[in-house]
Amino acid sequence: MSKLFWPLLTAALLLSGPALRAQTTPAPAAKAPAPPSFNQPVRLVVAADGTGDYRTVQEAVMAVRDFMQVEAVIFLKNGTYREKLLIPSQKTHITLLGESQQGVVISWSDYSGDAEKHTTYTSSTVRVQGNDFRAENLTIENAAGPVGQAVALHVEGDRAQVRNCRLLGHQDTLFLAQDNSRQLYQDCYIEGTTDFIFGAATAVFERCVIHSKSNSYVTAASTTPRQAFGLVFLHCRLTAAPAATTVYLGRPWRPHARTVFIGCELGAHIRPEGWHNWGQPDNEKTAYYAEYHSTGPGAPTGQRAAWSRQLTRREARQYTTQKVFGDWNPTPAR
Repeated sequence: MSKLFWPLLTAALLLSGPALRAQTTPAPAAKAPAPPSFNQPVRLVVAADGTGDYRTVQEAVMAVRDFMQVEAVIFLKNGTYREKLLIPSQKTHITLLGESQQGVVISWSDYSGDAEKHTTYTSSTVRVQGNDFRAENLTIENAAGPVGQAVALHVEGDRAQVRNCRLLGHQDTLFLAQDNSRQLYQDCYIEGTTDFIFGAATAVFERCVIHSKSNSYVTAASTTPRQAFGLVFLHCRLTAAPAATTVYLGRPWRPHARTVFIGCELGAHIRPEGWHNWGQPDNEKTAYYAEYHSTGPGAPTGQRAAWSRQLTRREARQYTTQKVFGDWNPTPAR
């Protein structure tokens, strides 16, 4: 072996050492991206055909960080989403924004007394527990048909806003569930048969179409004695299917029910007496049912229930969204 071999081998090993170490030492793991801030707006896209971020609305809702402090917009592409949707209490500031009112449909068909033993309280297609919920440009339906109580939209959270939406069902279509909840419905179409707008929330309906599908009752408020307002209808239009010719404006689900119609157009299907005591004469002493400047064939006041009220102009002025909702100022439509 040449005397030059060992010096050359040693030099080769010294030069190759760093390269060998580079090949055998693992690279440090990349750091996972930090989750978005509570104050960083979120926008997700849902499409049933797979062209969005998620295929179901529920997946998108659960992907939003808990207790968001700014709006998380979930945009729904046109399609029918057959799912029972829950907005849990920790999912705040959720907005469901549809591509079009009739093109986006969230549909389910649970009803009280079905095989799954649902009740009115669990039958809803969409249940909202989180605060600061918004829905715009979409349809929510309970497709169970005329089978009894079958809720389309059930809202418990505070400061809920629903605009330009269709709420479809039969009995108990819209459940305004909690007495500490404030809810605004603007430019919506709401249809049903019996008590299809009901519950304890303080709610304002502005420029909505309220459509009765059969002879029955439009509202069933369960307002508590401590609430200054219950259900307030401002400049709404009450219409009916041909089969609905005898409809009451409301009856009290609880004795202190409060329901007021201001500047609304009432179709011929509204009964002359307007209101019903639910078979309990004592309810007439506690329920607060009133109107101001009703128009249309169902508006004449001559035969209204004696225990209902026709407001004065001064009394009617207190029924504005600002006065009804207090320190909550709903944001404009998108």
